Amino acid sequence: MGFYADRILPRFIDMTCGMKVTEKERRRACSGLQGRVVEIGFGSGLNVPFYPSAVDSVSAVEPADLGWKLARKRLAESSVPVERSGLDGESLPFPDNSFDTALSTWTMCTIPDVETALHEVRRVLKPGGTLHFVEHGLAPHPKVQRWQHRLEPIQKTIAGGCHLTRDIPELLSGAGFEIKELDRFYEKSTPKVMGAFSLGYAASPPVNG
Repeated sequence: MGFYADRILPRFIDMTCGMKVTEKERRRACSGLQGRVVEIGFGSGLNVPFYPSAVDSVSAVEPADLGWKLARKRLAESSVPVERSGLDGESLPFPDNSFDTALSTWTMCTIPDVETALHEVRRVLKPGGTLHFVEHGLAPHPKVQRWQHRLEPIQKTIAGGCHLTRDIPELLSGAGFEIKELDRFYEKSTPKVMGAFSLGYAASPPVNG
């Protein structure tokens, strides 16, 4: 992965994404998780304190070894069993229909082939299973969008390939998910180019759907 991506970036993400201001959104995204959960972009386990009691287990997909090491304290304090079960969201090592729910928090911006990753999540979810998410992406206002396009090359360089202009609801719909709940807003304490959030959950359609 390279020295920066392997040794520096996980600490940077742990620090910036672990700020207290994100806790409200993490709690909302984790609400409704149940049964067997697959979490893509597990990072340093920042969502672990917010897993609800209905969660039986979590299969964590995370490429960075350092991120997993940084999660140790959070994992030790959790009653939910978490296993590092994959490295690549674009190729999930699970059979079809394996999970009840899925979780992604500020991850879709970075996965190189996010369309493939979302199809993989849908594949491993049971019919009717839900993907819970909070992501930043394309802003609803053209003026902000223009700045996002200008700044995206810089953002991708310093933040491990993070995109500013991905349309999260469009990506979910394009992968065959049915969006059941969606809140789009600007996070007040974050610059608009970074703080155009999409939060909610989407369902993998049932077989007869």
